Amino acid sequence: MINLEVPKKATALVNQAYQAASEVFRPISRKYDRAEHEYPKELDTLAALLDGLNSSGEGGAGAAGVRKGGDDAAKGNRNGANLNLVLGTIEMCWGDVAMLLAMPRQGLGNAAIASVANEEQAKRFAQVWAAMAITEPHTGSDSANITTTAERDGDEYVLNGEKIFVTAGGRADTVVVWATLDKSLGRAAIKSFVVEKTRPGIKVERLEHKLGIKASDTAVIRLDNCRVPKENLLGSPEIDTKSGFAGVMQTFDNTRPLVAAMAIGVARAALEETAKVLAEAGVTVDYDRPANSQHAAAAAYLQLEADYEAAYLLTLQAAWMADNRKPNSLQASMAKAKAGRSVVDITLRCVELCGTVGYTEESLLEKWARDSKILDIFEGTQQIQQLIVARRLLGKSSAELK
Repeated sequence: MINLEVPKKATALVNQAYQAASEVFRPISRKYDRAEHEYPKELDTLAALLDGLNSSGEGGAGAAGVRKGGDDAAKGNRNGANLNLVLGTIEMCWGDVAMLLAMPRQGLGNAAIASVANEEQAKRFAQVWAAMAITEPHTGSDSANITTTAERDGDEYVLNGEKIFVTAGGRADTVVVWATLDKSLGRAAIKSFVVEKTRPGIKVERLEHKLGIKASDTAVIRLDNCRVPKENLLGSPEIDTKSGFAGVMQTFDNTRPLVAAMAIGVARAALEETAKVLAEAGVTVDYDRPANSQHAAAAAYLQLEADYEAAYLLTLQAAWMADNRKPNSLQASMAKAKAGRSVVDITLRCVELCGTVGYTEESLLEKWARDSKILDIFEGTQQIQQLIVARRLLGKSSAELK
């Protein structure tokens, strides 16, 4: 029998995340949506608490990853670390997704380090706040088409290139940069490098003005002959033309379920708010009657809730597989694709169902509708996720199915 309830050992974490979301994030959500690029100082104390949870092994609603190999591989399930992280992320993003993205030391770059770094690197970079720099101006959504270069020069690598849409790129003290060691070898030569922003040659060019997630800064970063020690290359420096890109892409298998969890949190917030508005308007959602025999608004709500449940279960599956050392690339992309599309549909429809209440700043519904779109775009667009799913199901390579 399958038990779909939250595991008892995760209950405390979920409750803590919910309390943080309701007592810290929600009260300041509108304030920092209006004050774009202003850092929410209220997050410092909460970030310190999450640091403690992560270091204790309990996990939190922040950055984490699955370590491959070593002692953990023989032990199998690592105490449900990914599942805990997903559940905590859902609660935090029920409060405010931009606030979670703005949390110190909880960036996507931290998840990359946790997933790919060796033991020495994991310890050395344990306390950094790492953004992740992948996207470039002319590469589109294909991560394998990266043009930023990393040339070996003695005991250092010299990085050159430009990165755009770097989440927390302005505030983070470190950036995980994707770069190629040899363009002629294609995707196999792409590696990730930890670049401290104190190093000469790395510069934040500007911060973007955005549709949503305004409490989180999004930067353009330029690398001009930026030198980093060879020890800052995450994973193996060897170029394996058969599986060399897999180590870097492993990051996505961990972060895509997290983005799906963010989407689920926002969708749940919108559904709960809409249920209250409908109830105040006298519309009852009856789970014991067919949708087509109820008020049109109730029928629409039931459809949205079904989409939410499907995304939620796909995300839990992807996290569970990661915890149990099962390849989850297909499930991670399915969860991201479903949750990303669903959260946009759900929040926009909720705005519509709530009418003037949804469209004005009287409630947070209009903000959630704006915030939701990025969750369908970053960490791989909807179209890229569908392409990955198709490749996995059909057994096609990236060269065979573009």
